[in-house]
Amino acid sequence: MSKRLVSRFRLCLVAICIMGAFGCIGARLVHLQVVQHEVLTKEVEGNRKRIVVSRARRGNILDTNLNLLATSRSFIEVGLDPQVLKTEDQAKFEQLAAILGIPATRVREAADRRTVAVSRGTVRTIRTVRWVELHDGVDDATYDRVLELGITGVYGNRDYRRTYPGGDMAAHIIGYVNREGVAVIGAENALDFYLKGQDGWFESERDGRRNELARFRSRDIAAVDGLNAILSIDVVVQHIVETELKRVVAKFEPLCASIIVSDPMTGFILGLANHPSFDPNHYGKADLAFQRNIAISNILEPGSTFKVVAASGALEEGLVGTDTQIDCGLDSVVVGRRRLPLPRDSHPHGVLSVADIVSRSSNRGAAQLGIRLGRNRLYRYAQAFGFGQETGFLLSGEENGILHPVRNWDALTITRLPMGHAVGATPLQIHSAMSAIANLGILMKPQFVRYIADGEGNIVVGFEPVQRRRVISEKTARTMASLLRRVVSPEGTAATAAIPGFEVAGKTGTTQKIVDGQYSHSHHVGSFSGFFPASRPSVAVTVIIDDARLNGTAYGTTVAAPSFKAIAEQLIPYLGVNPTEPVGKYALMENTLRDRLP
Repeated sequence: MSKRLVSRFRLCLVAICIMGAFGCIGARLVHLQVVQHEVLTKEVEGNRKRIVVSRARRGNILDTNLNLLATSRSFIEVGLDPQVLKTEDQAKFEQLAAILGIPATRVREAADRRTVAVSRGTVRTIRTVRWVELHDGVDDATYDRVLELGITGVYGNRDYRRTYPGGDMAAHIIGYVNREGVAVIGAENALDFYLKGQDGWFESERDGRRNELARFRSRDIAAVDGLNAILSIDVVVQHIVETELKRVVAKFEPLCASIIVSDPMTGFILGLANHPSFDPNHYGKADLAFQRNIAISNILEPGSTFKVVAASGALEEGLVGTDTQIDCGLDSVVVGRRRLPLPRDSHPHGVLSVADIVSRSSNRGAAQLGIRLGRNRLYRYAQAFGFGQETGFLLSGEENGILHPVRNWDALTITRLPMGHAVGATPLQIHSAMSAIANLGILMKPQFVRYIADGEGNIVVGFEPVQRRRVISEKTARTMASLLRRVVSPEGTAATAAIPGFEVAGKTGTTQKIVDGQYSHSHHVGSFSGFFPASRPSVAVTVIIDDARLNGTAYGTTVAAPSFKAIAEQLIPYLGVNPTEPVGKYALMENTLRDRLP
């Protein structure tokens, strides 16, 4: 082979290699510029431009006297961008870790995390990492120390975290916001529309060192902070209620318990506490069952507190008077063509007046009042008092209770319902029914929000008292109040709730719990619901203790009525409730202890 032929061959080979190389380059350019044009353009824009969210500050929740119940604490989330870290800054990683209170190895691992694999279906791509979190929240002073280190690529993002200064105080009313910023329960959830505010944002451009080019900032939308919610809850009243509840829990170790205090004339709740409870600052440590507001979600047979329904209905319909005599020694009565057995009384009674039936809590007397009313009217009055339906309380999770329609009653329901069996109610329903008598026969919607205000204190939305309906006439309500006063007399079932010098009216309740489908003789729900002064009610209080542990029966007069008295005695000077007759330590007050507090 000649040298000329070899040289020509080599020349062609080199030419082919060069053309192949240019062809590969061209193909790659086509792939990048045409096939992946949109993907790469977005990545470049993402590196150069960014949308920065300005978090709105969530509004505060305050009590009726503007004491702080929930607020948002500012914090800064600290992280780094591995793409812009400088080699010389690695010597400062130990100091950075010490300031943040994290291991130095965590900082080094974050610095080395420059890429991450992302799978979308069958496509797997490698993306650059521009943010690795080092600490989920530090205060401003700590962040200033981080910045003083001067580490390129280490920076923070400001956000807000919810905090509850009172700990577990009023936890079931306030609720909480979780770490993801979701309002889960309570006022936080119910009033989220007003509290959350509106986040702002702006679009900016950055140079190759990730520094913002402020002159290119555009579409700057300012954040709008949330509004403040002012509740009807009074922290002093709430403290009184929770302190008493803790005493009851320590003494009786109940399965659960609820105490509700309200203004019966307006329906506004002044204090509400449940056992068990939780601390919203540490909601993750509490059992989910503890977060349930049992005052609106637990259904129980109201027992003798329900007797006000039959008694009120019979008086309202003119079927009986307070002096009407009824034989409570009978063990059965004839209704139509059937003889119906009457429920037993805890103590034998003979002939009692209607007033005595209420004060001595006769089951047989209440049953006969129900029979005189008849099925349809008894059912209507039970409905009118709010049983078997939601109260309209703003918090989520409220149960309707149980009130079967007349068509589903059996033969004994007419004798059992008047004594508070064959019906299920929440503690708030029981409380509302008693409050209707205190409010001269008008059933109010229970509420816990006074108004919504802006940062300057201007009222944006007000919540006025809401009348649901008139249940009984004012005359009947006053009559019932006088009968309920006798319950708290020495001859009644709740002498332990009496307060010298004050007209206390109320009703005890003791219900056998249903265990394994039968009424238990050792598990009871003891309750007391009442108000004072009876002639001009200022406060309504309901105490319900579920399955108290003690020797003997957990009667309402034993486990609940004393708590009513203990709470009422503390509310009297604080709220400025004047005695009907100045006696002992109580004297007429021109202003309240609440007025004298700083």
